[in-house]
Amino acid sequence: MSEEKQQHTINQNFRFYSSEEPERTPKNWVTAEKLDKPSKTLARSGFSQGDADPFLAMAGSMTTRLSEEPQKIKSLLKQFKQVNFPPAVHPLNKTFIKDNHWKITDEMQEKRRSFLYDFCKRYVSKTRPRTLFMRMVSRIYVEDKHKLLYCEVPKAGCSNWKRVLMILSGVAKSAANITHDAVHYGKHLRKLDSYNLKGIHMRLKTYTKVIFVRDPMERLVSAFRDKFEHPNSYYHPVFGKAIIKKYRLNADRQALTTGSGVKFKEFIQYLLDSRRPIGMDTHWEQISKLCYPCAINYDYIGKFETLEEDANYFLRLIGAPKGLTFPNFKDRHSSDKRTNSEVVRRYLQEIHTTERQQIYDFYYLDYLMFNYTVSYA
Repeated sequence: MSEEKQQHTINQNFRFYSSEEPERTPKNWVTAEKLDKPSKTLARSGFSQGDADPFLAMAGSMTTRLSEEPQKIKSLLKQFKQVNFPPAVHPLNKTFIKDNHWKITDEMQEKRRSFLYDFCKRYVSKTRPRTLFMRMVSRIYVEDKHKLLYCEVPKAGCSNWKRVLMILSGVAKSAANITHDAVHYGKHLRKLDSYNLKGIHMRLKTYTKVIFVRDPMERLVSAFRDKFEHPNSYYHPVFGKAIIKKYRLNADRQALTTGSGVKFKEFIQYLLDSRRPIGMDTHWEQISKLCYPCAINYDYIGKFETLEEDANYFLRLIGAPKGLTFPNFKDRHSSDKRTNSEVVRRYLQEIHTTERQQIYDFYYLDYLMFNYTVSYA
């Protein structure tokens, strides 16, 4: 079969469509059209594990400007449109689960899957076709032995997940012996877009697809700390120099030359700027644009907030070796405190409340799709 015919077959089966979207989300979310049920005001709670319930409680966790409004959501979802939505959530294969040890984790997993499915079904509608198929699968890693597809979300446990994939595939025996450079630059793992269209199609249809996500604000702060508060031969000269040049008044020569010392406020100015001096990066890109969760029907949705439980349950589901558990170590900056709600609040004190709101707007879909609450307003 020719590549053109294979592409047509895949489009017919998966119905991937797209249309152009603005660089960043609108500042004002207020429209005349409302949901059947009125939106609620912000729930001023502490740090959330990110599993509020039920479906419409999602709207209650947002400010008025972040209310759940169909027209705005549909506008943002133009980047990954589906038609002929699957009639039901694909059931997980629980053949390898022999006891009730994972009952609570399993129940939460089913809620997450149903939540995302209902969200996408509600808002994804027909639009003119614009194929982005290869882009949609470009972040997905393949482990053929256990028939597993993992979509990489940076700052959500991805380094250790890739270690696990290397062990599952037989490349390594122990996660502790796999260095950071081997994980990210060793080329030990294949991505889905490296296969031909027939191979991609087959794997999307038959393999177990998994994604791990994280609270958007926490993920953003974690990315800033990792890339700009430690020596970095790529992010400082490439991103740091551009950010300092545009957003720092009276920057000294050393800062302009090295790009080191970017402040969080400057980083946020860059993030929210529709005319950024340099493009986006996967470490702070929206998950909705990395993994296309309304176009690719993920079978398992893990969260960084419950990383070990979710990851270890998933390993049991796919029949991983009994002795394999998800590693919990940090392979870089291990002396630093992990980015948590306390750390996030400290960084947010450096920016204005208006900028906080704009960050929520920027990650709007990620908050909605994965049912995260706005905990830092």
